[in-house]
Amino acid sequence: MNFFERISPENKPILIALLFVGVIVMAGTAYTLSTQGTAPMLSPPYLLQQLQIGSFLGICAAGMMIVILLGHIDLSIPWTLTAAAMMATTVGGYWAIPTGLAVGLIVGLFNGFGVAYLRIPSMIFTLGVDSVMRGLMVAHTGGFAPQTEATPLMRVLAAEKFLGIPVAIFVWAFISVIVAIILTRTGFGRSIYATGAKERASYLSGIRTRAVVIGAFVCSGLCAAAAGVLLAGYSNNAYQGMGNAYLLPSIAAVVLGGTHILGGRGRYLGTLVGVILIVFLNSVLSIMQMPEAYRQIIYGCVIIGMLLVYGRGQRVTS
Repeated sequence: MNFFERISPENKPILIALLFVGVIVMAGTAYTLSTQGTAPMLSPPYLLQQLQIGSFLGICAAGMMIVILLGHIDLSIPWTLTAAAMMATTVGGYWAIPTGLAVGLIVGLFNGFGVAYLRIPSMIFTLGVDSVMRGLMVAHTGGFAPQTEATPLMRVLAAEKFLGIPVAIFVWAFISVIVAIILTRTGFGRSIYATGAKERASYLSGIRTRAVVIGAFVCSGLCAAAAGVLLAGYSNNAYQGMGNAYLLPSIAAVVLGGTHILGGRGRYLGTLVGVILIVFLNSVLSIMQMPEAYRQIIYGCVIIGMLLVYGRGQRVTS
């Protein structure tokens, strides 16, 4: 039995993702050394900057993972994020952040109700909600770019540093700890895994599966809203479509981290590694000044390649 076969099925995708991260960093370092004579990817300031940028994606992925663990998906993240940012900057003052989070809470409750009680497939229902949110925000702004600005607190949380470390990383770490505790130390977390594995059996065993589904979508909505508030603080304003770039990468980060797309299996550590993988991949492609067409091809090939390796490992152990 070799080393790879001795690793548990839950840890294999995490190890594979870490190996991909190492390959990406080495490739980026070799490229910059050969073309610029320096290795910025190995410098702490550069790494912290990339983690700061990745914190927005990481927060979205945290909420997405909880939903995917149930075998569902949340496609309303782009405009939940955008709406939270727009409403936070519109209200301003002390109520800015609570207003943004309230948007995520309401959207999450609505998504959960539609999926849990109306039994509408999550892919269809959340896509419809995303379209509704887009229409509401276009109506809110009149179709023009909002002229509002982020509050000082939003800017501090997203763009300032504490002890030389971006505050956004601390916010991401705080949310990560909460999500990890929820998934591993609470009855709600255990119910998520059980419901994702066998919803009917979980219902018959006494788990309130509808409440679990609603709770999961609320978590996703709150995470998307938190990311929107931070992103508005980072850019100092909110703008239409600011959340579009976070849907597919958040799903990819969760899946690349080993969470089963049909639910029931996955570790939050894997999602963290998946986020780091995607962030560094985008960073290397940007350093190489790769045209957008080739960037998308390479980005997709890395994801498909890793999933093929992960899928092969699963078949071997099954």
